[in-house]
Amino acid sequence: MTKLFSLVVLYKGESAAHILKAGWDLSSLSFFQRGTAQDFITFTSKILVERTGVGARQSVKEAEYMCHVFVRGDNLSVVCVSDHEYPPRVAHTMMQRVSEDFAGQIKPPEWTSGQEVTGFNGQLEVYLNKFQDPTQSDAMSRVQSDLDETKIVLHSTIEAVLQRGEKLDDLVDKSEALSMQSKAFYKTARKTNSCCGTSWG
Repeated sequence: MTKLFSLVVLYKGESAAHILKAGWDLSSLSFFQRGTAQDFITFTSKILVERTGVGARQSVKEAEYMCHVFVRGDNLSVVCVSDHEYPPRVAHTMMQRVSEDFAGQIKPPEWTSGQEVTGFNGQLEVYLNKFQDPTQSDAMSRVQSDLDETKIVLHSTIEAVLQRGEKLDDLVDKSEALSMQSKAFYKTARKTNSCCGTSWG
């Protein structure tokens, strides 16, 4: 069973990306993991948008997750986090629709304020629910085959997206957005992944 965990709409500013709206479906995670997962998805979404070129699409593996990123020509960006089984093309089709829907309802001056927007409430959850089964949504996206799969760049590790010399561990350490608990959880998760040979890093 494939799984979508989150949809985050961001604005790629000159020095940093900020979140405009986020939607979650973390029901498959244990209650204690949800806060940490949310922290990490938020943190990773910002890093990926900041390091994705304008007009580009990427899908990046990080531990058991797949992070799909789309930055539009006007810097409006969408990040979707799924499991590895979820087809990237369907994720990118959904993100394209989300960005168009969002841009139709929320005016550009609100994107650049650095704050979450007040509108677009509950709509990301509707998308997550609608696209949760990719076989149904894949039929829709085939009809709408305007998305060229070759434009999606796939990376097998988040480090591939970072700038030369940058390390994810250092970014985590420096982050003020992550709690101590989240940082500790992240380090444990990375150790577990690397010792069992399942790490993508």
